[in-house]
Amino acid sequence: MTLSKGLENVYVAETSISSIVDDTLKYVGYGIDDLVKNNVSFEEVIYLLWHLRLPNKDELANFQLEIKEHMAVSETIITSLRMQHHQKLHPMSVLRTTVSMLGVFDTESELDDGESIYKKGLRLQAKMPTIVAAFSRIRRGLDPIPPRDDLGVAANFLYMLTGEEADPLSVEAMNKALVLHADHEFNASTFTARVCVATLSDVYSGVTAAIGALKGPLHGGANERVFDMLEEIDRASSNVKDYIQYKIDQKQKIMGFGHRVYQNGDPRAKHLKAMSHLLTKETEEAKWYTLSCQIEESVWELKHLRPNVDFYSASVYHALGIDVDLFTLVFFCKPCFWMARAYF
Repeated sequence: MTLSKGLENVYVAETSISSIVDDTLKYVGYGIDDLVKNNVSFEEVIYLLWHLRLPNKDELANFQLEIKEHMAVSETIITSLRMQHHQKLHPMSVLRTTVSMLGVFDTESELDDGESIYKKGLRLQAKMPTIVAAFSRIRRGLDPIPPRDDLGVAANFLYMLTGEEADPLSVEAMNKALVLHADHEFNASTFTARVCVATLSDVYSGVTAAIGALKGPLHGGANERVFDMLEEIDRASSNVKDYIQYKIDQKQKIMGFGHRVYQNGDPRAKHLKAMSHLLTKETEEAKWYTLSCQIEESVWELKHLRPNVDFYSASVYHALGIDVDLFTLVFFCKPCFWMARAYF
């Protein structure tokens, strides 16, 4: 008997949603590089993953309206977020509990026909950025800000986070980060959701289970650990190469490097690296980009590993004003409906 690590070489289903061939990531046949270079919006990518095709102009406009219609959350959810903040829970635990609570108040939560599942997925997708932004403000002693009807998902998230309309570069960076994280085959959280809903459990249970899997530092929590490393090196004014060598000697993981699927580097990393360069320069925090580049060079020299999507997303999110322990929550603003496709 041969045992595989994780799901390596284990085939559990066929999917046309995303694929990785020769180190190229594609969403429904569209290369991630082309989607990013053509500035495809996050809403278009959500539509692509759900409908298996890009929308035309009218379809996109209607879809954007549907998302905006469901972005606001009830005062009950805001009150719950305030109570959870006082319990000093990990932010991912707060998200997990809040998503589960959304199911409690959804009168269609137990309906399992295709239309009802789609509507639940739409509501979840729309509310996820609002929940993250609201919790961020609550724990800083600020009141949550409702979404605006004239802003897209990326711009709305940054607006609800800061109370100010973000500049075009920040919106572009947020949009690209969301697009790059939108889907990645059967990763741990997606597989967890798939197993859950395959029992004909409800969508909210599937997404809640997925959040639990994503919480772990070996999955979504990796970018938090990346910025912890950046801060540790910066505080100690450490020699980067010596720091990485010490990590290797101690057999400690260097977060944000290597990937089980990609042999020649994560194709998403270069796009976030470019945005990190531009953003940190604009926010006068170029030291984080410079330090990241030094780490990348040292890890390649000493370990021959390339950065993955988590590595440069850390400095991007920081430059956008997102707290470190909220990085993983932003990761989960990915399309959540398609994870329940075991229903079909």
